[in-house]
Amino acid sequence: MSKAKNGPLTGIRIADLTSVLLGPYAAQILGDMGADVIKVEGPEGDTTRDLGPRRSPGMAAVYLNANRNKRALGIDLKSKEGHAAFVRLLSTVDVFLHNMRPSAVNRLGLSYEEVRKIKPDIIYCGAYGFNQKGPYANKPAYDDMIQGISGLAAAQSTLFGRPAYMPTVLADKATALTSVYAIAMALFHRERTGEGQEVDVPMFETMVHFHLLEHLYGGNFDPPMGPVSYPRAMSPNRRPYETKDGMIGVLPYVDKQWRAFFDMAGRPELMEDPRFCNIEARLANIDEVYATLGEIIKTRTSAEWLADLDAANIPAVPINEPADLLEDEHLNATGFWQSMEHPTEGKLKFPGIPVGFSASPGGTRLHAPRLGEHNREIMAEAGLTEQEIDALVSAGALCSQSGE
Repeated sequence: MSKAKNGPLTGIRIADLTSVLLGPYAAQILGDMGADVIKVEGPEGDTTRDLGPRRSPGMAAVYLNANRNKRALGIDLKSKEGHAAFVRLLSTVDVFLHNMRPSAVNRLGLSYEEVRKIKPDIIYCGAYGFNQKGPYANKPAYDDMIQGISGLAAAQSTLFGRPAYMPTVLADKATALTSVYAIAMALFHRERTGEGQEVDVPMFETMVHFHLLEHLYGGNFDPPMGPVSYPRAMSPNRRPYETKDGMIGVLPYVDKQWRAFFDMAGRPELMEDPRFCNIEARLANIDEVYATLGEIIKTRTSAEWLADLDAANIPAVPINEPADLLEDEHLNATGFWQSMEHPTEGKLKFPGIPVGFSASPGGTRLHAPRLGEHNREIMAEAGLTEQEIDALVSAGALCSQSGE
């Protein structure tokens, strides 16, 4: 476990009132970059604590992989005592991050208006399902729902013959990354001006923005000059290609790469074919281009193709199963996979930080915490005395996995 002390967000304290994946993933990235992230949970804990294989109750795989570099505060914010103690903590934090619906956060007395009375320069980030100014504002939202309403599920129809969800929580993760850059930008603004602010990160708008980067296409123009769909990405023939003994991913893209590919395939005349001769022609005939590519790839083994394509500087890769990545030579050579001895969960393996900073690298400092593991130290940092903390425990306002 790395002991990096100079991540770019060192000195920033974050109150993380999020659960499931969107918010915890965002908060974990901020923690990886050096922020002091305080994971705030009620008595029931984050639902992901029970999601997946586990060695101990409340410490399941999905939770462990989205909650490192955090300290845990178990507190009942619905209780008078818990709420008052949390208000004292808020005066010490820089960022308030939550993914509750506005009605829920308002019931807790933790709206932006209330929180900024406590800490005027707070960066208050709410990750919602939908922009709060529109008619969908109070609709509940999970990843599948956002994939559906954003057009992403319908885009899978070319592959499956009907709409389908991506086999990953793409909306959650893309919105988490958007939350991270939004918080970082707000902190930068505060650094220059001293001014805090409210930051809204809606899943729906984030995914429409993300999905339509290339797919807006003809809709960029008013009136539209073509379909709202990028033909290359929508071709049913755009897929991993079968070789004699397996499958590979390959994508000649520019003219030079296509010419080299057709030459090595013994089909140089195809570069003179009006369907294939330049990028505009290939886009107009993309189904035929990819069908031809697939037929040619079938003629050799995966190893033969990968060697020849690499030599010609044409992008080509093996098609990995997720489990293959654990032994990938590149990921292992770069130190991407890291190990940690967790005090209660034993040895864990997890992805490292994908970005590098030459002057202020992040690092993995803390294991994913047990519920309420750091109650006493966090409350002490908020200015509570030992007697006040004991009173909170007695009142049931503090909760932890150890039962205190």
